[in-house]
Amino acid sequence: MFRNRARDIWELFLDIYVSDFELRGRQIFKLAILTISDTGSKGEREDTSGDAISKIMADAGGFEEVAREIVADETGLIAGRLTEWCDTGDIDLVVTTGGTGLGPRDVTPEATRQVIDLEVPGIAEAMRMETLKITPFAMLSRSVVGVRNGCLIVNLPGSPKGVTETLEVALRGISHALEMVKGWRTH
Repeated sequence: MFRNRARDIWELFLDIYVSDFELRGRQIFKLAILTISDTGSKGEREDTSGDAISKIMADAGGFEEVAREIVADETGLIAGRLTEWCDTGDIDLVVTTGGTGLGPRDVTPEATRQVIDLEVPGIAEAMRMETLKITPFAMLSRSVVGVRNGCLIVNLPGSPKGVTETLEVALRGISHALEMVKGWRTH
């Protein structure tokens, strides 16, 4: 009886110690959310897509939201904000929402390609492949994923539904990608 109780106490101690160690040793990545929307930048539309990203990332754990902004669908504004956030060294992941379709003002992929050092097509391809099982419109997405200065940039669609579907796919590889590019700070 004493032996069983001692073993139970030891196992409980190990569970608590291991859980505490895992929490202390777990990397917390700094997250920035950039919403690209002409109407949103004017305050004429609520940022429901940015809200969806914020909630999903909070629920996923391991991410601390440190910046969030809405800019108009202008290549220079998007590229400027991405460059600024990535080059501070304070942000590990920028998730954008909006501007990835076929509309004449959808310029997020072009702005992202202007600033990245390295494209990571596998994440974007996985998002399209998996969401194509849900909607045929996924094949129209031009989302780009890439790295600038050790910061991962992930483009998502502009709707909360599109954000949810694609971010769930991207999350499968984001933490590992961030671990791989950690320490690239060069600019």
